[in-house]
Amino acid sequence: MSEHKTTIGLEIHAELKTKSKMFCSCVNDPDEERPNVNVCPICLAHPGVLPVINEEAVNKVIKTGLSLNCNIAEHSSFDRKSYFYPDLPKGYQISQYSFPLCKKGFLEINNKKIKINRIHLEEDVGKLIHEDGYSLVDFNRAGIPLMELVTEPNIETAEEAMKFAQEFQLILRYLDVSDANMEKGQMRVEVNISIAKKGAEKLGSKVEIKNLNSFKSVEGAIKFEVERQRNVLESGEKVIQETRGWLEKKGETISQRVKEEAHDYRYFPEPDLPPLQFKKEEIDLIFSSIPELPNQKRERFKEQYELGEEEIESFVLNRELSFFFEKVISELGNWIKSSNKKDLTKKDLIKTYKIASNYIITDIRGLLNSTEKEERTSGIPITPENFAEFVNLIFKGEISSKIAKIVLKEMFLTKADPSNIIKEKGLTQINDESEIEEIAKKVISKNQKAVEDFKKGKTNALQFLIGQLMAETKGRTNPETADKILNKLINS
Repeated sequence: MSEHKTTIGLEIHAELKTKSKMFCSCVNDPDEERPNVNVCPICLAHPGVLPVINEEAVNKVIKTGLSLNCNIAEHSSFDRKSYFYPDLPKGYQISQYSFPLCKKGFLEINNKKIKINRIHLEEDVGKLIHEDGYSLVDFNRAGIPLMELVTEPNIETAEEAMKFAQEFQLILRYLDVSDANMEKGQMRVEVNISIAKKGAEKLGSKVEIKNLNSFKSVEGAIKFEVERQRNVLESGEKVIQETRGWLEKKGETISQRVKEEAHDYRYFPEPDLPPLQFKKEEIDLIFSSIPELPNQKRERFKEQYELGEEEIESFVLNRELSFFFEKVISELGNWIKSSNKKDLTKKDLIKTYKIASNYIITDIRGLLNSTEKEERTSGIPITPENFAEFVNLIFKGEISSKIAKIVLKEMFLTKADPSNIIKEKGLTQINDESEIEEIAKKVISKNQKAVEDFKKGKTNALQFLIGQLMAETKGRTNPETADKILNKLINS
């Protein structure tokens, strides 16, 4: 058991989805490939220009804070954070320090509340492009609204930190405040790590790892740095407070510079922007626009549909599939009422939910992944009504799993309803038991070894025979009927 305690805090930046930049009317388009086209005198910091606060950005930060159980400030303001770097045209960044928009929240991860210190709003910087012997600056990104979340240092493991970042990204997407694509730099994670002896009153020296652009990097960087700091302490040396970078290919951190303190940035109130005041009615209106959040969906899907954890997580992570699933369930009730002569039990209904879930998560998702998004402009090319009919056919045993896969692929490609596909393709199930019995006799005569193995107690032999019968009928036999008839013939 380690004699040291690990303390981790996260700082997560996310670019907000707004029409314009934070303090000017330039288009917010960080993906623009032409350099320096979405710029103006304000975001390029020409002399005499004045910034104007983007109300949409402010509301999106408040919306995020409310979703993370934060207290929303009645009074907030902006500050100047001074530092000099080529991608920062002003020579300072407009940020928030003394009076952030959101404070004292939490996000629950694995039944533990990870405390959030603050969420504040600032502007992004430009992008440096390094060529041979020189560097270029693209200011398209400069001035884009940037939200920063800062946790309290109460994260203890790399896995916990990674899960926090993943859940936060999911919440941002549910709220539609940011696409939070880490590969595109729309969400960046910085990690603060300190190691101290267990029982120590003070935390150890804090080391910050900057600009981690994937969840794998977050986990890997923390694990490496924890081990590095432990080795330093165990050798009798002191951990230096510094900023380090992560080398993905080598799987290690490297020293970059001595860590700055808040006073190094010379924060002071931004004189060109007025303070912000919020009324309860304004906050309540933003709160009313918050949709169902990931954890709420997990709980509802478990209670309402009794799905397994893996199935639920698939739907939580893929909203397109979850919306389709719920539309199918809504239509399924009509199909079941019209085609089943008796009311279904709760157990039967749960079975239909699981059939729908399985085919959506496996087959529909597989078909979507094999189709380019550009080729399907309207999402899933199957109507919920047709898919509900498809589920009902499986539930009633009118098509086998093999036929179901054929029908579903055809539905995906042609948008036709399943009944027409079954009729046109000659996929109607064979229900005449005398006909199935004749085919079963042929299967038995061709596979005498499997028959003898089954008689000796090898149950897998029967599954082989059922498979042979299904192949003979091209999947048009109900497997339960095949099982019953083969058992009867072999044991007669």
